[in-house]
Amino acid sequence: MSFVYPWFLWALLAIVIPIIIHLFHFRRFKTVYFTNVKFLKEVKEQTSARSKVKHLLVLAARILTIAFLVFAFAMPYIPSKGGQTAAGNKDVSIFFDNSFSMAAESEDVRLLEKARSRVEEIVSAYSVDDRIQILTADFEGRDQRLLSKEDALTRLNEVEITYNVRNLSKVLARQKQAVNGGKNKNKEIYIVSDFQKNITDLERYEDTTINLNLVPLQSVQNQNVAIDTAWFQSPVQSLNQPNPLVVKVRNLSDKEIPNVRMSLFIDHQTRPIGTLTIPAQTSVYDTIDIPVLRTGWYEAKLNITDFPIEFDNDYYFTFNVDEQVDILQIHGGSPNRFVSATFKDNEYFKATAQNAGQLNYSDFPNYDLVILDELLTIPSGLISELKNYVTNGGNVVVFPHHEANLNDYNNLTRQFNANSYGTLDTRERKVSFINFEEFIFNDVFEERRSNLKLPITQANFKITKKASTGEEVILRYRDGGTFVGKYRKGKGHLFLCAAPLGLDYSDFVKNGEIFVPMLYKMALSATSEDKVAYIIGKDEVLETDNRASSSELVYKMKGKQGEFIPEQRPMGSRVSLGMNNQIRSAGFYDLFLKEGEVLDKFGFNYDRKESFLSFYNQDELGGLVGDQVAIIEGTNVTDFTEIIATQSKGTALWKWCLILALIFLAIETVLLRLWKVK
Repeated sequence: MSFVYPWFLWALLAIVIPIIIHLFHFRRFKTVYFTNVKFLKEVKEQTSARSKVKHLLVLAARILTIAFLVFAFAMPYIPSKGGQTAAGNKDVSIFFDNSFSMAAESEDVRLLEKARSRVEEIVSAYSVDDRIQILTADFEGRDQRLLSKEDALTRLNEVEITYNVRNLSKVLARQKQAVNGGKNKNKEIYIVSDFQKNITDLERYEDTTINLNLVPLQSVQNQNVAIDTAWFQSPVQSLNQPNPLVVKVRNLSDKEIPNVRMSLFIDHQTRPIGTLTIPAQTSVYDTIDIPVLRTGWYEAKLNITDFPIEFDNDYYFTFNVDEQVDILQIHGGSPNRFVSATFKDNEYFKATAQNAGQLNYSDFPNYDLVILDELLTIPSGLISELKNYVTNGGNVVVFPHHEANLNDYNNLTRQFNANSYGTLDTRERKVSFINFEEFIFNDVFEERRSNLKLPITQANFKITKKASTGEEVILRYRDGGTFVGKYRKGKGHLFLCAAPLGLDYSDFVKNGEIFVPMLYKMALSATSEDKVAYIIGKDEVLETDNRASSSELVYKMKGKQGEFIPEQRPMGSRVSLGMNNQIRSAGFYDLFLKEGEVLDKFGFNYDRKESFLSFYNQDELGGLVGDQVAIIEGTNVTDFTEIIATQSKGTALWKWCLILALIFLAIETVLLRLWKVK
């Protein structure tokens, strides 16, 4: 047995008081006159014996009353954990898991409210002199300090569900930092959570200076369906064309869930999609045709019906359909008439032809596709600008001149780590392969005919292949050589054609069902890297075109939670925007420089990490963290405050001491009032 306040034991010296009273008060004599002293000796002997017994009992009752009253103030206890409990004040850290998974039902309330009740009971188990931290998954700066008991209870009532997800190893590190900064020598840490397996990365705990206590809470029904992600089959959404969107819906429970209704909200209208039946622990994919009837930005939201975990029922995404696609045709003297004619009668495409010697390089970011139209030479300055242009998301297609300066051309290919041009081969070669899986041709033909007429060349440059280029073949000769190849650089692409466009060298320009859609799709693919959706907390940095004409203009973001200014870092024609945890709610957010002039739209969604309802039970936690960690059953219906007090301080005995002090006080009263010595 030990004492919380052992210095109170000095008060046991007060036992001397009843002893002194006994020695002096009960030795006083009283004269009694008798008329007959015949029986005096007998009466005297009997009265003296009874009185002595009574006085000793009263003395014992008084001594025991004082002793147990002193013990009660010294707060005796039986140490727990093999005697590790130490006397004195404590620094306590309590992690209150308020992540989305805590919205699940536990009996008749949400896990969040059950956790709030448990944390309140833990706080109540400590004294007013202890210092307590309430830490949540938000990791707010104000929660990194120790509070008084009253302030801790106040902070506890302010905790709400959050989108943030924290691995428990990082939580434990923060808790240790907080209690180690406290002044008290006794340290206690509590983690109140549902202990999802995908965030519980705790290891065997062997720190003997800080006691770790785990309070697992579990829902009565582990059922959840989530929209995991969605993406367009085509990287570019076209006007008045089918735009298939693939949606991945996941069942994270151990039983099949039928009749999951899904709907699409777009252009302020809700369209029912249908119902899904999803087997246990399985994902299903559904394809939806997104209607595109106008140009400009679209805000769209997918929704499914599922309860009680609802944060992952919505999936926000945005996409943009350009007003027009701009093409720059760079020529050496006069533009190729077939290339110009390809875009002439299509209002959606706007082609501009410029001489190579009259270029304004600063206009390059305004174009979706740059065509090098049979240039005899390629200046080094142009090569450098093309490299920057492609790195930032532009597309360049090269049609070589039959007398091309190969040094210039191969200087260009080296900047893109592409295959190089060899000597001109004047033999006739036939194209026999078209890559239908690549974006350029994947949706051009309704039927992939084997008798499709493909180009024939009378002269072409041999493409010298290198293993490290990462070439993706678009069109290939029958002998295996590349006719049109694609190379990635940064966010854009370089396309190399092996043959000149002149009719003396190739019939490619006359092959309309191949040549025309190829140029169209090359121009459209300039936007292939645009993301349709982002994740709060993960996608903290966005990139967009830099439209600011001066350093005084500031980009702003606006959503349903209000307006804020992101961190801004210009990078040439692009600008990097840092969110810095300022987006806290899923939904749509507009980017603008001037109020009312929307430049970009972004759809942000909550992290789906909390969707996985797989938890560690008490036995599994014990095997994970070891025997040194106390695991307190969070669903215990008994007095949880008493459990915590026993767990942290040992078995308290002060109540029994107080009861015994009252009992002996009552015994003293009975002896004095009811035992009359005659």
